[in-house]
Amino acid sequence: MQENPGHQTPAYGTQPPVYPYQPPSWFLPTPSGARYDHLARNAVARPWRAIVGTLIVAVGFVVINVVVVWAGVVMSMVLGIPAPLQAEGQLFGDPVFSLVVVLMALAPALPLVYGTAAFVQRRRPGTLSSVAGRLRWRWMLSCAGLAVLALVLGQGVQALALSASGEDAGLFGWAGWSVFLPPLIVIVLLVPFQAAAEEYIFRGWFVQAVGAHVRNPVWSIVLGSAVFMSLHGYSWAGLVDVFGFGVVMGWLAVRTGGLEAAISLHVLNNLLAFGQAAAAGHLEDALNQGKVPVPWQALSGTLVQLGVYAFGVLYLAKKRSISTISE
Repeated sequence: MQENPGHQTPAYGTQPPVYPYQPPSWFLPTPSGARYDHLARNAVARPWRAIVGTLIVAVGFVVINVVVVWAGVVMSMVLGIPAPLQAEGQLFGDPVFSLVVVLMALAPALPLVYGTAAFVQRRRPGTLSSVAGRLRWRWMLSCAGLAVLALVLGQGVQALALSASGEDAGLFGWAGWSVFLPPLIVIVLLVPFQAAAEEYIFRGWFVQAVGAHVRNPVWSIVLGSAVFMSLHGYSWAGLVDVFGFGVVMGWLAVRTGGLEAAISLHVLNNLLAFGQAAAAGHLEDALNQGKVPVPWQALSGTLVQLGVYAFGVLYLAKKRSISTISE
C-alpha cells in the first residue's frame, strides 16, 4: 500500500518536542462584552481591592504633591525665587515657576494609577484607557477637533452673556511676547500630562473602581465628579462648572467606551484657560482659583460648550461605530 506523502512518521526513539514553561500571567483576562465602567470586574474583583486601591491612589497623590512642592522649594532657593510663605498670595514668587510646580505635582499621577490597577486589581493598565485596552489615538484626534469647535462656541456665548449683564468678560488680553512665551512653553509641554492624569484618576480609576461593584454608572460618575470638584477652590459658580464638566466627561467615557473624549476636551480647555491668562499677564490669577470669583453668567458658556461637545461626540461615535464594550 502506498504511503501518504503528506504524512511523516517520526523516527523510532525520537522524543516529542519540549516547549519552555510559561508561568501563568499576573494579569487576568478582561471581561468580555463589558462596558467601560465594568472593565475591572475580573475574577478577583472584591470590594476591598477597590477600597485599598483608592486609598493608594489618594495617599500617593498627596505624597507626590508634597515631594514636588518641597523639590520646588529647594529649586526656588537655588534660583533665588521667593518660596511659599514668602510670596504674597502665590505658591512661589514667580508665576511661571509656580505653574511648573503645580503641573508637575499632577502629571506623575499617571504611573500611580497604572501601577495601582496592575498590582491591586491584577488587570492590564490599558483597560483604564478604553475597552480596547489602549488609547484609540485616531478617535481622540477626532474628539479634539470637536473640542475646538465646542470651546469656540462656549467662549463666544460666555462673552455675550457677560457683556449683556454689564460684566467685563476679560477673556482676551495681550502682555507681549516676552511675558507670554515662557509660560506658553510650560503650558504646551506639561498641561496635556496634567489634564490626562486628572482624567485617569477621576473618570478612569474612580468610575471603574466603583463600577466593578455597582451596576448603574451614575453612582461612579457622580462620586468621581464630586471628588474632582472638592479639589478646586473656585466660587460656587466655578464649582458648578467643574462638577458639570466631570459628570459629562464621565458619561461620555461610559457611552464611548474610553477616556479619549474626556482627555481631548480637558487638555484643550486647560490649554485655552492657562494660555489666555498667560497672554494677558494674569497667570497668577489662574493659579489662585479663589482670588477671582467666577461670575454666574459664565455658566451659559459652559452649558453650550458641554452640550455641543457631548452631542458631537455621541453623533461621531455612532457614525464611526466606535466600540463601547470590550471584545
